[in-house]
Amino acid sequence: PIPEYARGLVPDPEWKKQEKGESWWDGDTYNLSIGQGFILATPLQIAIAFSAIANGGTIFKPQVVWKIVDDQKNSVKEFQPEIIRGLPFNPENLKIVREGMRWAVTGQNSPHASAVLLNSLPVSAAAKTGTAQVSRKGCEDCYNIWISTFAPYEDPKIVLVIVLEDVKGRISQVVVPVAKEILEWYFSK
Repeated sequence: PIPEYARGLVPDPEWKKQEKGESWWDGDTYNLSIGQGFILATPLQIAIAFSAIANGGTIFKPQVVWKIVDDQKNSVKEFQPEIIRGLPFNPENLKIVREGMRWAVTGQNSPHASAVLLNSLPVSAAAKTGTAQVSRKGCEDCYNIWISTFAPYEDPKIVLVIVLEDVKGRISQVVVPVAKEILEWYFSK
């Protein structure tokens, strides 16, 4: 296991009753559906989830090493991808999620989409952005800003998750340009 790896949380009515002593409300469901409320996830957990969305539904075990080479650059050991499980979703629903992520980049049906800057990449991309307001003294109007993106849309080769903490500014001005620069570098090499 990865050292200091945090556990995530996808809350449900049973969890809320046990942990908070409260009933589950419709508002809890709405918050959960957009990734807010009591949900907890690390960037690695989000990358795993978005990899499964990108590849059509397969969840792979995260790996840090692809292969080990000797001083002559000969392969000593290669690590093969390990499947954990598949997503329990209807493929049609997964297709809708992917299309929505693509529209966040193209602006289709969403002229104010936050990730349209990625539409100028040399490959097609899909993305989901998000913000969480930071409520801490000395950081008024600060946000933790996320972007999760994969590319190329048709045959994904990379999933990128970026989190910028305690930022003042909008998603399109802050985290999307960082993602664009990384993806441009990746696809130019």
